[in-house]
Amino acid sequence: MKNKKIFITICTLLVVVFSINLYKHLTDKVQVRIEKSNKFTEDEINSAVITVKKKFNFKGCELTDIWYSEKEANVLTEAYLKNGRGSENDVKEKNVIVLLSNFNVNSSGGDGSFEPNSTQSNWSWTLIRDSKTGKWQVDDWGY
Repeated sequence: MKNKKIFITICTLLVVVFSINLYKHLTDKVQVRIEKSNKFTEDEINSAVITVKKKFNFKGCELTDIWYSEKEANVLTEAYLKNGRGSENDVKEKNVIVLLSNFNVNSSGGDGSFEPNSTQSNWSWTLIRDSKTGKWQVDDWGY
């Protein structure tokens, strides 16, 4: 009985370690570029990147690039705050970050909403948080 418990424990640990390594392998293929920012620290931006990687679950698609460009992000943040969901949720500009990404779509067109065998470029991810120390949450995405 004791050997059976040890065997089950070892098998469980092996499955957990394998799963973690597989997840890291899949997400390590994503190229990340972060430009210098006057608004956010590198840690804040990296935290947003991790949030997007976790959120990216488009069927039949593979995230290839994700980046932060303050110049592009400022334009998209302004549009979000004036005309998008930011005009409804009272989030402050200092608590909004926009990342951009590229991803490949397989032959099925992902879930059928994308062009098969294509690359989606400059896909934006708008993330918000409650405060400077709050966790980022994806609030909007698309072109």
